[in-house]
Order: sequence, then C-alpha cells, then structure tokens
Amino acid sequence: KPHTDSVKPNHGSPQAKGDKTNGSDFGYVGIDAILEQMRRKAMKQGFEFNIMVVGQSGLGKSTLMNTLFKSKVSRKSVQPNPEERIPKTIEIKSISHDIEEKGVRMKLTVIDTPGFGDQINNENCWQPIMKFINDQYEAYLQEEINIDRKKRIPDSRVHCCIYFIPPTGHCLRPLDVEFMRRLSKVVNIVPVIAKADTLTLEERDYFKQTIREELRANGIDVYPQKEFDEDAEDRMINDKIREMIPFAVVGSDQEYQVNGKRILGRKTKWGTIEVENIAHCEFAYLRDLLIRTHMQNIKDITGSIHYETYRVRRLNESNGHFTPHPSDHPAELKTNGQHEEQPNALQANGVAAQHEALSHEM
Repeated sequence: KPHTDSVKPNHGSPQAKGDKTNGSDFGYVGIDAILEQMRRKAMKQGFEFNIMVVGQSGLGKSTLMNTLFKSKVSRKSVQPNPEERIPKTIEIKSISHDIEEKGVRMKLTVIDTPGFGDQINNENCWQPIMKFINDQYEAYLQEEINIDRKKRIPDSRVHCCIYFIPPTGHCLRPLDVEFMRRLSKVVNIVPVIAKADTLTLEERDYFKQTIREELRANGIDVYPQKEFDEDAEDRMINDKIREMIPFAVVGSDQEYQVNGKRILGRKTKWGTIEVENIAHCEFAYLRDLLIRTHMQNIKDITGSIHYETYRVRRLNESNGHFTPHPSDHPAELKTNGQHEEQPNALQANGVAAQHEALSHEM
C-alpha cells in the first residue's frame, strides 16, 4: 500500500491530511499536493508581464493602462514645446513597476510608442516596433544559449500588444491594416476602439462588425488565435471573445461617487460614464481577458509560438554558416525582422556548440 507519512510535513495542515490518509480515504497518495507546491513556488518567484500600447497620440493609451491596473503604471504625456510636439521618429519607452495584490507580486512593464502614426507620411512606421519586439526575442535567445546561463532568465519579451483604433466609426485606415497584418505574426495583438464614448451604440456595433470583416479579409489573426485553441472548452470561451473583438473601451483614472459607490468614470453634462459597467463600455471584458482569465495563456503563446518561431529561424541561420548577433550590429537588422548576411559567425561568442545542440531539438 502507498506510504504517505513523509508527505505530511509539506502541507499547511499535516494533521488534517494525516486524518484523511489514515481514516476516511485509505487509498489517498497526496499527488494533488503538487498544486500547493507550485502555488508556493510561484508566489515566491513572482510573475512578469510585458504589455505594449500602440496608437497615435491622444487616444488615451496611458490612461487606459492606469485604469487597467488601478495605479499610475504608464507615463502621462506632457505637452512639449510646439516645435517638439510631434517626435521626428517613433521612440519606444519602457516603464517597469512592481505591483502586489493579496500577496501576489508581479513585475509589470508597460512599453509605449510615442510618435506612432503622428506623421504626415506614416510609411513604414511599424518598423521600429517590429525591431524592438525582435530585439527582445534575441536578448532572451542569447541568455538561453549561454554556457553559464542564469537560473531564471529575465523575460523582456513583449507578451501582448494593445492596438488603439481611432473611433472614426467608418473603417480601418491603411496604417491600421498594415500594422496589424505584419505585427500579428510576431506578437499577440488585442485591438481596441479608443474613446468609445464618442460613438453611439449603433455606430459602435457597426464599427466593430466592419473591423471584424476587415481583419478577416486581410488575414489578420488577432488574439485569441483560433489555431491555438487547445480543446472544445477553450474554443467555446474564445469564440465568445472573438465575437466581441475589437473591445470598445473608455479609460479614466478619475473616481466619482455614484449611488453611494466609488467608481472610475468620466463625468459629462448628461451623466457619468462608468468605466467598469458593461452597459457603458467593454473595458471590463478587456481587463478580464488580459488579467483575470488569459494572462498565462498570452504568455504561453508568446513563449511557445512567437518566440519559438524566432528561435528556430535564428538557429537555422546560424547553422547555415552566417549571421551575427543583431545586438552586435543593430544597423544590419532589416526592418521586416530578417537579418543581413555578415561574415562574423555566432562562434565569436563561443556558443557554436550550444547552437548545434539546440538545433537538434527542433
């Protein structure tokens, strides 16, 4: 018969577990205790989540991030001098915060892209963002193939990109289509209609339907991707989410009292728009997707699909006798995420053997 006495000290209440073993459930082994062990380990390590926000100025990107996490996690745009108001190029700014709730610690990194879509000519303005995402994959790969690699590799990979669509009520702009078409291949994209309180309910529903049709017509696969549904239950849950995309959201970090309750909202002459009220906007659905139900899945798809695709391509290139580290030659990184051929091989870092070993795993 199984002997379980040695397992008892690992449980929070050994006496209760002992009673269960010796009394009511003679066949109990204690395999379910692995869940508690995993929970304790995860609580000690904490979690990382990296979220990128992309959209032109004035769509409420920083406000929405602050609303999502109910704290000042994103930079607030400051009004610069008139001649500096529109950056010449897209800057990419990351801000990290340690957030704790009920004993769970999370390192949240918000990556902002001021300057995106603000030029008269926005041709190729997605390229610096694509380069940034690939650079994070490259940094993780280099850590992974080191001989003396860290016990826990710092994860700066972009797990999710929230793309802000202006509330025009008509259709997607060519810039929106081009950005999502290219970036959906390397990162999880969640499109949202910004400042949705500027649309009537009928306009909002029509706009959402139009966007869904345009996404399908252009072969743009936003999160949650149909091909990654794990089972019928997953498919049923994700189908409901796919029917709601893009989320029509309103952000606000202002608190008001409504019927004696504190709420986040926007006060107007005709009433208060409650950010977390699903009758007013779809912010609650977005929050649930990103934080309460799908955060781990978003991270898993980043690691097992998007990063793995990048890793396989890079290791195949290295076995094909060329390609330096993009971090060594940032100028040589092509804007579509591909790398120029260079004479210096990856062996320069003394990791040829690791590349060879890893390539056999594929």
